[in-house]
Amino acid sequence: MPLRDRLVAFLAAAAGLDEERRAVYGDLAPSSLNAAARRTLEAMMKAGYEFQSEFARSYVAKGVEKGMEKGREEGRQAGLLEGKAQAVLAVLEARGLEVPPEVRERVVASTDLAELDRWIRRAASVGDARELLATTGS
Repeated sequence: MPLRDRLVAFLAAAAGLDEERRAVYGDLAPSSLNAAARRTLEAMMKAGYEFQSEFARSYVAKGVEKGMEKGREEGRQAGLLEGKAQAVLAVLEARGLEVPPEVRERVVASTDLAELDRWIRRAASVGDARELLATTGS
């Protein structure tokens, strides 16, 4: 039986497994093949390949959706961080306080929503923008 036919038979058999085992087999198969078989399998799975089975289309769609949801969540998180950082700076500037570059950089670089919330509240009462950072232990 030609190598390509054996790989197709393997993939068809793996499609009959439960989802968790399919994922494990799909991960293990390429690493257990010799170089020629791996190249053949990779050629069969080239970019732009249209999946033939409903299982594969469904599995890929689930992966794409999970990836998109993760991307949306990361985007929401980044947006919240940026918005809160801008709020800190806006409060300081609205109060007429000079915001030194090191304070601006630290505020914009923060990845801690709770810290930014504390800074928004503190920005309303500090006498100098540098005091904002002094209270955080930094």
